[in-house]
Amino acid sequence: MKVLVTGAAGFIGSHTAERLKKLGHEVIGIDNFSPYYDLELKKLNAKALSEKNIEVYHLDLRTDNLADKLPNDLDYIFHFAAHPGISDKSTFEDYFSNNILATQRLLEFAEKLPKRPFFVNIATSSIYGLEATFPESVPPKPASWYGVTKLAAEQLVLAKTREQKLQGTSFRLFSVYGPRERPDKLYTRLIDCGLNNKPFPLFEGSEKHLRSFTYVQDIVDGIVSVFGKEKICNGEIFNLGTETESTTAQGIATVEEILKTKIATERKPPRAGDQSRTKANIDKARKLLNYNPQTTLKAGLEAQTEWFKNNF
Repeated sequence: MKVLVTGAAGFIGSHTAERLKKLGHEVIGIDNFSPYYDLELKKLNAKALSEKNIEVYHLDLRTDNLADKLPNDLDYIFHFAAHPGISDKSTFEDYFSNNILATQRLLEFAEKLPKRPFFVNIATSSIYGLEATFPESVPPKPASWYGVTKLAAEQLVLAKTREQKLQGTSFRLFSVYGPRERPDKLYTRLIDCGLNNKPFPLFEGSEKHLRSFTYVQDIVDGIVSVFGKEKICNGEIFNLGTETESTTAQGIATVEEILKTKIATERKPPRAGDQSRTKANIDKARKLLNYNPQTTLKAGLEAQTEWFKNNF
């Protein structure tokens, strides 16, 4: 099939693009190469994809004429592009334009295509709110601009399925880590601090936070399981993540064990909107998609550490 991956130079998008190519699909990648974090990492990801014959084109969903830039015979769209996370440097306009406006423009483009591609929206556990331990049927209570705008984007996609103008689904991802993780995220920053003798900024109380830390390839397993299950997935929301919970303190200790070092910490004030607990309830994905993540935290972090050492 011919598949479009938005945000293809990013963390999870790049891994998914590689998997789709490995499965035999023709993959077109786009990314706006936002300076939200160091562009060198996105360029590194794009280079890795290019070496596997996946080109990532510089395209902004918010402003570019998509019909002029993209093929009109797409079978699938995997929509990763977004303004991520919680950042004091980000404005509401950043989240609104990248998460809501960009999604709406992509949907308008998809709706006009002759084949009307199946639309896979990539959402987040932040939609649930300060605690994310629930099944997909529980009403969301987002507590951050990120969570609010990702919920709105998800509902834009599902509205199209309700109107029967498109077929599609939404995957809510839980605490993904692994090679290519953003430099502002927990484990890439921890590994950097451990290897380069820098203090790790630890937000007050966050060492007790519980997370469903999920290895990126386990997440990709769930995302690509949609193939052949389009009727089952259409109009549905699925949680993807591991049911195993670990505290941030356990994550730090695991990195220290792998690096055989002690990482100094620098205390920071708590962040507004930061989740205190995430535990993926994957009963629905397990039953309908045969989803079963297996990678242990230590095994995944060993792979991420090797990636960091090889590239930085």
